[in-house]
Amino acid sequence: MLIETHYKINLGLHVLKKMESGYHQIETVLYPVYNQRDTIEVVRSDRFDFEIVNQDFEIDPEKNIVVKAYRLLEKNFNLPPVFIRLVKNLPSGAGIGGGSANGALMLKLLNSLFDLRLTTEQLHPYAAQLGSDVPFFLSDYPCLATGVGDQLQPLNLDLSAYRIEIALSDIRISTAEAYSWVTPQIPPIPLSELIQRPIQEWRSVLVNDFEKPIFFRYPQLESTKENFYKKGALYSAMSGSGSSVFAIFKS
Repeated sequence: MLIETHYKINLGLHVLKKMESGYHQIETVLYPVYNQRDTIEVVRSDRFDFEIVNQDFEIDPEKNIVVKAYRLLEKNFNLPPVFIRLVKNLPSGAGIGGGSANGALMLKLLNSLFDLRLTTEQLHPYAAQLGSDVPFFLSDYPCLATGVGDQLQPLNLDLSAYRIEIALSDIRISTAEAYSWVTPQIPPIPLSELIQRPIQEWRSVLVNDFEKPIFFRYPQLESTKENFYKKGALYSAMSGSGSSVFAIFKS
């Protein structure tokens, strides 16, 4: 069985405060995008095996999120051994949730392949164990994400009349490092209100709190954003903690 994943962009991102747990409370709007995809193929096998294609660095297979997803369900449902083939087209550490999408879609694929009959709500706890933004990819609609990014509220937001472009970068920014550069603060207007404004106003009201410190360290990313606006973008921003920069154009 084969499944294609997708990625997300962040329409605004506020880092509100650091909690005693060490994690940060945030608010952001997650929007799914389908113009680039990874592919996951799973087939029954005599023994467990994992292959990854197009990844430029080595990693212990057991640390890959699709293998972790398999192990979670294997433990509870006694799954048989499988061969997993993951074809990477979305870079890791780019702020677009490519890995998180792989984890979520792997759960859905296994649920279907082995007829586990788990609802999306029942898959949610497994997804949350894989990462705070993994549950978002179990569904295909925009959400306001709060808490540590794991509390999701569906939004009535449709950008299908627009064209979304994304500029991927070789720069890799660790999430922990990015948070260490940000000074948390509560914005005067919550993102849930700002996102309701016309898209023509987003440029002046939506902010990704990671941009300022990351653009200071990597000015080429700021140049990418400026170039998108020179091309006529209605809105452009860095996604998540970087390093991808996206833009929204009239279709």
